[in-house]
Amino acid sequence: MTTISSYLLTRMHQAGVGHAFGVPGDYVLDFMDRVVESPIELICTCNELNAGYAADAYGRLGGIGAAVVTYGVGGLSILNAVAGAFAERVPLVLVSGAPHSKMRHRGMLMHHLAGDYHMQLDIFRNVTAAAVMLTDARTAPEQIDRAIAACINEKRPVYIEIPVDLVDQHCTDPDDGPLAVAPTSDSSALCEAVAEAAELLAEADNPAVLVGLEVRRFSLAQQVTDLLEKTGWPFATTINSKTAVTESHPHYLGVYQGGFSHGPAHDTIEQADCLLTLGAWMTDITTGGFTAHLDDSRMIAVNSDKVRIRHHYYDQVALGDFVVALTSALQGVPSDLHAHSPTPYQRPAEFTPAKDAALTVRRFFEALNHWLDDDMIVISDIGDVIFGATELYRPQTETFIAQGYYMSIGYSLPAALGACFARPDRRAIVFVGDGAFQMTPQAISTLMRYGKAPIVVVLNNDGYVIERMIHDGPYNELQMWRYSALAEAFQTDGAAAEGRLVKTEAELAAALKTAADTTDRLVVIEAQVQRTDCTEILARVGQHLRDLAAEH
Repeated sequence: MTTISSYLLTRMHQAGVGHAFGVPGDYVLDFMDRVVESPIELICTCNELNAGYAADAYGRLGGIGAAVVTYGVGGLSILNAVAGAFAERVPLVLVSGAPHSKMRHRGMLMHHLAGDYHMQLDIFRNVTAAAVMLTDARTAPEQIDRAIAACINEKRPVYIEIPVDLVDQHCTDPDDGPLAVAPTSDSSALCEAVAEAAELLAEADNPAVLVGLEVRRFSLAQQVTDLLEKTGWPFATTINSKTAVTESHPHYLGVYQGGFSHGPAHDTIEQADCLLTLGAWMTDITTGGFTAHLDDSRMIAVNSDKVRIRHHYYDQVALGDFVVALTSALQGVPSDLHAHSPTPYQRPAEFTPAKDAALTVRRFFEALNHWLDDDMIVISDIGDVIFGATELYRPQTETFIAQGYYMSIGYSLPAALGACFARPDRRAIVFVGDGAFQMTPQAISTLMRYGKAPIVVVLNNDGYVIERMIHDGPYNELQMWRYSALAEAFQTDGAAAEGRLVKTEAELAAALKTAADTTDRLVVIEAQVQRTDCTEILARVGQHLRDLAAEH
């Protein structure tokens, strides 16, 4: 017969979960036994935060991520990662073990308990699309189905709490019906929104498109590409939607970041007489600290469930339905009506290291842009590395990951673990600053444990450079580590890795070449630069924030 745990794992597997990341603890050990017996592979990490970040990256690339933790100390440790997934619409199933139901009913003071038995559930209700506590075998299947359907439809995490005594209780069998039915658009609202948008766009002399995060989350790359190719409109992306559409497209402009961006992406988007935004969120990051000059009266803003055209609002209009309908409505528009021929966005043809030249941040990213293979998945942490990484040329779709809205430093190393399992056909490349590296270095150990071979490039500028550019102080200093030496420190007989310290352009070029050829083990490259060196974008960010602070 079916048990609650087998029902849950079957539903998770049907939804697309192939791996679950987690840390053992007494309240979840029996459930972990059931995971091991299931088609889902259990990947054990050094801590719950790393498990959460790994599941997040897996969800971005593989459909739905999953994490398994114990109660209290495990659930609260993974909270930050789940909050980030919620903020950035990443589908993820978090399963937490819990004390025996009798203990809860009696109000017993069990270890790992903080507050009452509902506190963890209540906390996760704020950062999930659904949070359920399984309490009865008769209702558990419906609770599980409802939670996973919310995860699929809303592209956000869900929380499922299972007490130790319910793991092997019998319940009904899962049926063969679909787990979730995609929401449908209101046909009248859709038709009216498309008609108004098509009229505005047809009248525009310089329309442009800003592709946002929701295009990635709802797998709309092909539909958006069809629209762009039919119209010939230029387009840019936000940080979170970088590689949602191929950057080899002739009309791609780059990443738009308001006043922090420059060149075609900035000029074309802000000078458009009709701007169509598709699944874009106008956050402080997208708008460059709200320095963007975008006129609402010239905007058509389409998100996952609504459309705003100038000052008109249309509810219950799905993003995918709108894109398809708009493409159809514009069939009569000649493809060259808004012909656009920007300078191609492409990889530099050459990188020639200057002899004995000390490495700078600018040359660091120039070298990487030339060296990167098209099939690699770039995983950028937060800090100056994300500003440099957004300008790297990525011709293949879904080959760039960054937490570009929630921005929790330390994301990248454990995210590489999730990426390696979600896309074993692509090599993961991590760009991480020294401060972010110190948050989650244990992930290197886990990557080696499971035989994964990413390339980890640590940009070492001896401290929190992004904070220095905003507001310097002694709190921005770090204890210096020998980052490249950690590859050797984590080695065992069955897990090999190597590290290399580089300080010049020539040393970096040589290290990158060697790393590309070393495919059987993890490689750490520590690139040392001056402590005040940074990207041009970060310099503009720092100046903007200092100016704001001076106004108060």
